[in-house]
Amino acid sequence: MEPPNLYPVKLYVYDLSKGLARRLSPIMLGKQLEGIWHTSIVVHKDEFYFGSSGISSCPPGGTLLGPPDSVVDVGSTEVTEELFQEYLSSLGESLFRREAYNVFENNCNTFTNEVAQFLTGRKIPSYITDLPSEILSTPFGQALRPFLDPVQIQPPGGSPVGRPNGQS
Repeated sequence: MEPPNLYPVKLYVYDLSKGLARRLSPIMLGKQLEGIWHTSIVVHKDEFYFGSSGISSCPPGGTLLGPPDSVVDVGSTEVTEELFQEYLSSLGESLFRREAYNVFENNCNTFTNEVAQFLTGRKIPSYITDLPSEILSTPFGQALRPFLDPVQIQPPGGSPVGRPNGQS
């Protein structure tokens, strides 16, 4: 029996604050944040992410965010592109429907953590997944919550996954 193909899995990490979080968080939150993280998974030659429009994909670095601030090697997977597309399709109809998006509880990082575990059995770094609770643990974060809860983040430049040619 020949060994299965292995496909590399990368986590693209973007700082949505473009460095402002690092400078302003000590003043505003009383604690240091390195960034406001948006993440995506790159596998099978495409970048996949979850936002307020649902699950989207683009060529790696193809959103208006440009190239990632950092790339984390998550490992590799035996999951074929076909199986991965079926998995994304089922996620898009359940846990990661467009309406399920929430900036604190069900966001791009929740998505990449779920997908990384499916593909490699490994989680994404905790400094990314812990960010919402870190912000909400501060008085300023709590005060901001009513304003941030309705926020919808959707990096422009991708196309919806699971609907052919972006048709809805």
